[in-house]
Amino acid sequence: MAPDDSPRRDPWRSFGYLVAGVAFYGAVGWGLDRWLGTDFLVAVGIIVGAALGIYMTWSALRDADDDPDSDRDPKT
Repeated sequence: MAPDDSPRRDPWRSFGYLVAGVAFYGAVGWGLDRWLGTDFLVAVGIIVGAALGIYMTWSALRDADDDPDSDRDPKT
């Protein structure tokens, strides 16, 4: 298996997590609103998507701090 060459501290990666989470879960909420006849699930989907995007960003940055090949020493 090839090593992971993707940068762990790329700001576009964080932006992508946030936008994709909001777009996907907002669309799921919109679809559920249309199906169930409600009008609040799109807001719930957007909030959940933003929270999951922030969690994914935090998780990726935390993993980068644990990586011994990281570009900075976490002890300094």
